Amino acid sequence: MNQQYVWDLQDVDATQVALVGGKGAHLGALSRIEGVRVPGGFCVTTEAFRRVVAQAPPVDDLLDRLSRVDADDREAIRTLSAQIRRAVEEIALPDDLAAAITGALARSGERAAYAVRSSATAEDLPTASFAGQQDTYLNVIGPAAVLRHISRCWASLFTERAVIYRRRNGIDDRSVHMAVVVQQMAFPHASGILFTADPVTGNRKVATVDAGFGLGEALVSGLVNPDVFAVRDGEVVTRTIAAKQRAVTALPAGGTREVAIDAQQQEQPALTDAQVVRLVELGRRIEAHFGSPQDIEWCLVDDGFRIVQSRPITTLFPVPESGDRENHVYVSVGHGQMMTDPMKPLGFSMWQLTAMVPMHEAGGRLFVDVTARLASPASRAGLLEALGKGDPLVRDALETVLDRGDFVPSLPETAPAGPPPGGAPAPIETDPAVVTALIERSRVSIAALERDIRTKSGPELFDFLLEAFEEHKRVLSDPLSIQAIMAGMEATWWLNDKLQEWLGEKNAADTLTLSAPDNITSEMGLALLDVADVIRPLPEVVAHLRGVQDDGFLDGLAKLPGGAEARDAIEAYLDRYGMRCVGEIDITRPRWRERPSTLVPVILDNVRNFGPGAAERRFEEGRLRAQQKEQEVLSRLRALPDGDRKADETRRMIDRVRTFIGYREYPKYGIISRYFVYKQALMEEAGRLVRAGVITEPEDVFHLTFQELHEVVRANRLEDRELLAQRKEAFRAYHALTPPRVLTSDGEALTGAYRRDDVPAGALVGVPVSAGTVEGRARVVLDMAEADLEAGDILVTAFTDPSWSPLFVGIAGLVTEVGGLMTHGAVIAREYGLPAVVGVERATRLIRDGQRIRVHGTDGYVEILS
Repeated sequence: MNQQYVWDLQDVDATQVALVGGKGAHLGALSRIEGVRVPGGFCVTTEAFRRVVAQAPPVDDLLDRLSRVDADDREAIRTLSAQIRRAVEEIALPDDLAAAITGALARSGERAAYAVRSSATAEDLPTASFAGQQDTYLNVIGPAAVLRHISRCWASLFTERAVIYRRRNGIDDRSVHMAVVVQQMAFPHASGILFTADPVTGNRKVATVDAGFGLGEALVSGLVNPDVFAVRDGEVVTRTIAAKQRAVTALPAGGTREVAIDAQQQEQPALTDAQVVRLVELGRRIEAHFGSPQDIEWCLVDDGFRIVQSRPITTLFPVPESGDRENHVYVSVGHGQMMTDPMKPLGFSMWQLTAMVPMHEAGGRLFVDVTARLASPASRAGLLEALGKGDPLVRDALETVLDRGDFVPSLPETAPAGPPPGGAPAPIETDPAVVTALIERSRVSIAALERDIRTKSGPELFDFLLEAFEEHKRVLSDPLSIQAIMAGMEATWWLNDKLQEWLGEKNAADTLTLSAPDNITSEMGLALLDVADVIRPLPEVVAHLRGVQDDGFLDGLAKLPGGAEARDAIEAYLDRYGMRCVGEIDITRPRWRERPSTLVPVILDNVRNFGPGAAERRFEEGRLRAQQKEQEVLSRLRALPDGDRKADETRRMIDRVRTFIGYREYPKYGIISRYFVYKQALMEEAGRLVRAGVITEPEDVFHLTFQELHEVVRANRLEDRELLAQRKEAFRAYHALTPPRVLTSDGEALTGAYRRDDVPAGALVGVPVSAGTVEGRARVVLDMAEADLEAGDILVTAFTDPSWSPLFVGIAGLVTEVGGLMTHGAVIAREYGLPAVVGVERATRLIRDGQRIRVHGTDGYVEILS
């Protein structure tokens, strides 16, 4: 056998993807697992593919043209990929290669039947499963037919679908090569697919088996609905037996055909329960070998199961490491922080080190283990209440787990904890001086950090930072700060509950908190309107900003008429808010100070959509609306029985909410201000590591945890050179995963449901967070830098952390996929008087950009009008 071009499957292992492709390497590895039977055969290597394609200059030219085509130009991709396939299929195989293949066939008998299966080098990887992207041919008989179908497999590397899939996954067409697997044909009684984890819920302890009669093509092509079995702990727990009217079978002369199944047989199960359980045991053995849940193609022939394919299930969300075998329930941190994108290792490790509770990483996201608090009756109700106020879907998901009764152990009822020594803390006075003092404390602490960090470098910097993280946590846990935040939130809840009870008013606090003082996040949005006021009368500056391509644009401003004044206005804004950015809890994200061009589209929108003095006018309008609402509510209350008492209590609560609700945003501003100080010091260390040749570029440090970076700085070397490449690839793959609100240690991802029947049919349900109803054009914006908003538009996006608030001044309403009553976007929407509904599952996919929608901010749903 020509070892360069043809390898026996028995000689192949999982490390040889470059030689035999993903499928070939997996089949070789499968054939080495004890008890797993794989139909015998051989691989035609990628070397053969390379040699054949190199003999066809037109292919090279066509690949050049394909590389220049826009990913969205489907027509050009369709035309060029068809030309490439034709060119590949027309290449004559060199004699020595054809001889090597026919020699391998002769060992099984010239007239034996084969499956000829493509096996690309970018196929069935741990992070991207290319299921169905290339071709497979069944029941191919005779050497001439096998050779012809090998050429077809090579050509299938360039189907339109495969080319588009590679584009979406960032894989270059020239970097992928095609091997071909030629296996003895199995003629099964039944066949199908086994998932060793539930592909819908993610539960790793539940395996599902899809089964039909005949060859697996009937299932894969959707010709029949399969029988579906679910297996847990060695027994079938659910089964759905389908009416299987058709099957695909092999023809004696080669090829396959569709046949009708006898009426008596159609509703017979394709497998017995005992066979299903035996198959799942095989699957668990394969899963253990590869170290991750598998999607396995199987067939049942007379003497048992044959495995014809196994690939990783790439859509499952990873499970946090717990270090034990107990049950755990995790709640997503990202949903509470308005940032569900993956974080890089430096980002999540620093958030862990500065967080008030232990956090666990999985899939580049952070989770809090709430098992102990759910297990204790004393803490369970409070936890559900607090999380439910933040996001009702989290509460519903947790209640779903609790309702099962057996997943979370119930600890014995304990006596409620008594008051702390010295009694409960006295309620905080409604005094604006409290907020002023807290803001000053934070400012002094950050100034000390900036002063003290300047002299620190090398390992000494990391020791200093570990101490700074303790100060960071001390500031966050300041009892007075927590009391001030809670006072604003509790006053909001009191007003909403009591005014609904007494006056039938829904969400009255939304109007009563308009333009509340000391809200650093809403001030940030209004301050950018002031920047626009400086720039609006300067036509050369406006033209310059319209042409901005990079972050050096501030230097060019000074040369223009009025440019120095414009630059000073932007610089002053960056001095106060430049530490912010989208996804700001991840320290690795570029801050506005590092990438000021991010703000240019928002400034230009403000120049176009507003007149001079808009910030002051808007703030004053909001304050007057709140004042009028207060007078209206108080006069209506006084007309009620016991009205004077109700009005006095309400007035005190309105004073309280307006005193404290703005401060709710300040601690996050303090955190992010500190983060930028940490980051600047760490990036100086990264620069030193680049100059010492330890890493290639400063941003490489983002793919190390804080602890790993500390060690690299101490040793002045990176032990594992492969680590950075692996981390970068993993981070890219994590973007394809949707983090669940709640995740169990079994891997089950729970989204939760609203369970409401009071919304119109077809409406999208969410959480009402800012009252009012508005109709307008939906602008689906996934990247703040690409926002192009007109007055009256409704912003639809995945999440809004504080950095999005500059966009809020120019919109009429807000819809997000993530959020709750007290998350940042909700607080700012109320502050600006924007009707808003948050927590709308898949809003950015269900609402199309440009559609007219109606947002019901009081009742919590969105209607799509066109």
